[in-house]
Amino acid sequence: MSKVGMVILNYNDYETTKKYIDKIQKFKVLNNIVIVDNKSSDGSFEKLSKLQNNKIKVIETEKNKGYAYGNNVGINYLNEHSVVDYIIISNPDIIVEEKDIEKLKKDLDTNDDIALVAPVVKQLNEEIKGWRLPTIKDEILQNINYYQRIAKKNLNYKEEKYNNTLTKVDVVSGCFFMIRKDIMNMIGNFDEATFLYYEENILAVKLKNIEKKTYIDNSTKIVHDLSVSVDKSFNSINKYKMLKESQKYFAKYYLKTNIFGMIILRLTYYVSLGISYIVCFFRKIRSKKQ
Repeated sequence: MSKVGMVILNYNDYETTKKYIDKIQKFKVLNNIVIVDNKSSDGSFEKLSKLQNNKIKVIETEKNKGYAYGNNVGINYLNEHSVVDYIIISNPDIIVEEKDIEKLKKDLDTNDDIALVAPVVKQLNEEIKGWRLPTIKDEILQNINYYQRIAKKNLNYKEEKYNNTLTKVDVVSGCFFMIRKDIMNMIGNFDEATFLYYEENILAVKLKNIEKKTYIDNSTKIVHDLSVSVDKSFNSINKYKMLKESQKYFAKYYLKTNIFGMIILRLTYYVSLGISYIVCFFRKIRSKKQ
């Protein structure tokens, strides 16, 4: 009988994480739940520690080194202290039903060629069903102000691709997915060189390099409350800078972009950042007048 472990990363968001745990700890399909507090500054670790029991373990990182590092701490704990076959990586701001986790588990139990499987993610007014790996051209286009959304949508597959229960895709949302533990270990877990963003694309390249497949199960669905933790902790400019630093790393080391491509990528980034500063400046002036 296969077993499932879950890793949940918390940062300064005790209430959201506790609400999530209060529901999922009753799920029989979950054998182990590891809550990783990413060195919160609001006392989250002490509060979350009170939730510990035979099923739930709360651990704390030495310092906040980002999403990839924090999740790796949880994965390593499962490797050392539990016997699980599959690992779920989950944000705390998720609404999921046990039947959907059971279906994802069944997908892995019955399909040896699937390394990673994810549900359809409902986020705001859209459904995220995975996307294709971007090229350096796609990344450059995403640096152009007011064109980012179009460039990002161009990475989506056509809707008719999702006619079957299971659909093979390049990349899935990192907010919630299930992966075989041995495969995650084989690729060295998450790449800790990024602090935030691009983890999904990097993971997809790693799986592609060892010829492992990723699928969306169209019969399952979760709700993602749009990165509550990130929105609370960073302002928009800082988030944008983090995003683009991760983009640079992804382009250089995973897309193997040449020097010319990297120059164009960074040039478009600096232009877009400058425009963002100007927009923020005028927004502040307008808000003061009001």
